[in-house]
Parts: sequence; structure tokens; C-alpha cells
Amino acid sequence: MAWNETAHREAFPIFKHQPVIYLDHAATSQRPDCVLEAERAFYEKQNANPLRGLYELAVEATEAYEEARRTVRQWIHAALPEEIIFTRNATESLNLAAYSYGRHFLKEGDEIVVSILEHHSNLLPWQMAAEETGAKLVFLECEPDGSIPPERMEEAFSERTKLVAVTHVSNVLGSTLPVEEIVRRAHARSAVVVLDAAQSVAHMPVDVTKLDVDFMAFSGHKMMGPMGIGVLYGKKKWLEMMPPFLRGGEMIDSVSRTGAVFAPIPHKFEAGTVHAAGAVGLAAAIRFLQSVGWETIQEREHRLTAYALEEMKKIPGIRVLGSEKAENHCGILSFTVDGVHPHDVASILDADHIAVRAGHHCAQPLLDYLKVSSAARASLAFYNTEEEIRHFLDCLKQIRRKMGYVE
Repeated sequence: MAWNETAHREAFPIFKHQPVIYLDHAATSQRPDCVLEAERAFYEKQNANPLRGLYELAVEATEAYEEARRTVRQWIHAALPEEIIFTRNATESLNLAAYSYGRHFLKEGDEIVVSILEHHSNLLPWQMAAEETGAKLVFLECEPDGSIPPERMEEAFSERTKLVAVTHVSNVLGSTLPVEEIVRRAHARSAVVVLDAAQSVAHMPVDVTKLDVDFMAFSGHKMMGPMGIGVLYGKKKWLEMMPPFLRGGEMIDSVSRTGAVFAPIPHKFEAGTVHAAGAVGLAAAIRFLQSVGWETIQEREHRLTAYALEEMKKIPGIRVLGSEKAENHCGILSFTVDGVHPHDVASILDADHIAVRAGHHCAQPLLDYLKVSSAARASLAFYNTEEEIRHFLDCLKQIRRKMGYVE
């Protein structure tokens, strides 16, 4: 599909109802009509409990759900559909990995390497796993620009490294981690790698076979899909060895008074009534992104990010965290304003109908490392426009004056 700014903007109904310049894509993206329509169509035409009924409607619901799984498999280039586990979000996916793999395969004396860049969702589960197994948490440090040079990996990895949990793209700095090199070093020590791809799957091609990660998590709502649907990818060999995360309906093969035989993967990890409409909506979001195309998405996001970054550097009192280069930000620009709390920055911008995030961004260890208590964050998507970025920059120039500072 050729890029058509008007047509693509009109695909997002929120912009017809809200006068907002939305720069909080890293928290959650907006949804195109096709995603909303896919969910509605499921409830209108296929609504039955998947995997449970033998009647025609239930069979159709099951097929729609499993087709969504196949769509996700193709999207991330997994080897098999059964390597795709549907969850509520990336946080649940990472907890599943920590609970079902970490608590059962790690032991005292093992080391879990996590990067300092992690979102709390890829840190707290591994803190739990370390506490419960006696393993040790080791931090993989970064440079101030978010990069991780080889010497940092040498410092963090050892012969005791058994699991490495890293983000693909930092939700604060926008930096992309050298995942293939991290995987190579981890696998050389027979360690497994858990990748948090929540901030990458809507911005770049992600190929789990090429990356060779053992697990990968992401959320639908950050890639224009519904809230309440997420994915855990896991290599079949690990998933088959792991015990279930939740127990109850539909994840069993048989149940007796004294025990149970669990269903094969992926259903072993999908207890209870599944979010079938969410899975169908996620598949629609994938097809939408495919129709726009990676070339268009990446070219537009890089151009808008480069423009915003260069202009922000010119504004007195503005400090952008991370790299000086736009290509190292993946559409994410976290910043501080001298003398103005980030919450005030966000409130002032909101008065001009500009939505940005403010706070620690669920990455407090990283902000502590950067010696910043909190920051404002503008995160862009391909559906943003140059006009929106200009208005954001114009408003940003006025913040210190509005707070009483005279330049």
C-alpha cells in the first residue's frame, strides 16, 4: 500500500473524536478501524467459547482463534504455531516465563543477567525467581546513550550465567540492544534468553528464528491491537518441559480426584476462557501493519524523530536522554526541562492537547543510573505528522516561560 497520510490518519477513529496530538505510542498505540471491526465481527458472527463446543459456532470461534495464532507465528517467524502462547499482555508473558521456567530450572548459585534498561515487567519476575531459587541477579550495565559495548557483556556474563533477560528496545531511551550478540554469548554458556519485544514489534521486523531467542514477550496494545491480549513465544523444547502457569479449565487433558494430565502446548498455558476476540483483533493489527509496510513505517518514524530531536537540542533548558543520533531512539524521546517537574511539563502540554508521558516509565533502576528522578517522554508513530511535531516543539519552547523563567 502506498503511503497516504490522509487515508492512514482516517483509519484511526480516535482522531475524528479527540483533538489530541498523541505522542504516547510507547505506552499504548491507537487502534485502526479494522482492528475494532475485527473484534466486533467476532462477537457478532462467531461468538462462542473456543476449544470447548462441538457445535458449528464453537468450531468457527476455535478456528478464528487458531488462525490468529498462525498469523502471529508468521509475523514473528516462529517455527510452529504451538510456540505461540496467548496471554493478557507482555507482563503476564514474562511472569509466565519466570514462574514456569525460572522457578523450576534455576537453582542456587545460578546467575540471572538482566540489563539495567529493563522495564519493571522484565525485572520484577526475575527478582522473584532469584529469591525463590537462590539464584543471583546480575545487571548488564549500559553506556549513558543506552548502548551496550562488548566489555559490558564481558563484565556481566560468567560460567554461572543460566538466564539472560533483556529488552529489545528501551522504553526510556529508545536504544536497540545488540540481541544477536547477547544471544550468542548466552548460548555459548548454555543459558536461555528471554526477550522483551514490547517496544520493538510495531517499529521493526522481528524474527525469532534469526535472533534465536528462547522466549519473547510482547503486547497487542502497543502494536495497534486490543488491550488485554499479549503473546509469549517460546521454543517448543522449553515449553514442553515447563509446568503450567495457571490451572483450571481447558488446559487439561484429563482430571481425576488426585491429579491431572495437562493438555499439549500451547493450550497447557491458556487456562480458562481465552480472549478470542482480542486474538482476532491482534491478527487484524498485524495485517494492518503489513499493509502499511516496514519501509514506510521506519522511514516516517525516523524522519519525524530526527526532526524533533534536532529541534529539541536547540531549545534552552531541554535535555534529551540517550543518544545524540535519531536512529538510536526508535521514535522515543525522553527529556527533562530545567527547573520544571516532568509532571508539570505533561500538564502544560496537555493544555495544548498534546499527550506525552511523565514519570519513571516503570524503569526506576535505569533512571537512577542516569541520575534522573523522572522524565517526560514523547513517543512517535508513523501516523504522526510533521505539523503535530511542529506544534509540540512550539509548545515545548514556551514551558519555561509559562513557569516564570526568563531566558
